[in-house]
Amino acid sequence: MALTEETRLAAKEIVARYPRPRSALLPMLHLVQSEEGYVSPEGVRFCAEELGLAKAEVGAVATFYTMYKRRPTGEYLVSVCTNTLCDVLGGEEIYRTLSESLAVGHDGTTADGRITLEHAECLAACDYAPVVTVNYEFFDQQTPGSASSLVSELQAGRRPLPTRGAPLCSFREISRQLAGFLDERPDALDAGPAGEPTLIGNRLAVQRGETAPAYGAPAPLDADRRAEPAPAAAPAGPAAPAGTAAHARAGERTTGPVSTPETAAERSADAGTARYGGPPGEASSGGGEGAAGIETSASDPASSPGSGVTHESDAAEADSPISGPADDRPRPKARKTPRRQEG
Repeated sequence: MALTEETRLAAKEIVARYPRPRSALLPMLHLVQSEEGYVSPEGVRFCAEELGLAKAEVGAVATFYTMYKRRPTGEYLVSVCTNTLCDVLGGEEIYRTLSESLAVGHDGTTADGRITLEHAECLAACDYAPVVTVNYEFFDQQTPGSASSLVSELQAGRRPLPTRGAPLCSFREISRQLAGFLDERPDALDAGPAGEPTLIGNRLAVQRGETAPAYGAPAPLDADRRAEPAPAAAPAGPAAPAGTAAHARAGERTTGPVSTPETAAERSADAGTARYGGPPGEASSGGGEGAAGIETSASDPASSPGSGVTHESDAAEADSPISGPADDRPRPKARKTPRRQEG
């Protein structure tokens, strides 16, 4: 890779944006791609040297993301979405038509170096399906005919205006923009208006008087709970020892009383808390089942030392329909884990 002094200065500018050099790897790869139209072995070596990384680390990132090309890419990268909705509406037919007319397959480049064609898993524009992009600019609601006309224009050296977004540029130019450098073309901001599918939702929200919640506003479930009067605190009494049925079922956690769950979501969260310990918003202390009153060999090693036996909880036994003294009740057999042979 023939690096110019301008490229090295641009690389230093990218690195200066981040607290640690390795954080600059993604834009650095785009910069490298803007030089040769793909991430070459020399480009991988350059990134590794500039960022203090191993070439294997750079290569792992470059081969993970599909926007980094490992072989020379044409002046225009034509991406056809063939994911679910676009496919149903004709995306696969569009791709097949272009593939036949250009005589290339996926990730193939025409002999004149003008166009590279690729499948795209999703272009995040389902409301405009089927979608084609050229150097990541959108051409919406395409058909095999309109997509063929688009490609013919590109082959003729013309740049049709995208349905929305900035005017077309070359693949190397868009790679430099993705590296974080401004598009300095005079018409770079001459983007088209937002599409009708995008505006419909906003128009309906205005008609219905709907607005988005403010940042940090409570979720509906939280708001409902705050609106409910807090239950009166029970008189302080002797604390039940951890691991007992009273501790497990009293509707209390270590943080105090809570309201009775009413919805399915609340009941599910409450059940998970009772089993694994700790409020839903807090990480588990690591005690696992034993922390919530469900005894295991981990919480009570003396019960079955070294065997990995898991016992039923006292709470479950207390709620059992079987009558009679606790010592007389039949107990489920423990599951034993085979010991490994020594030697």
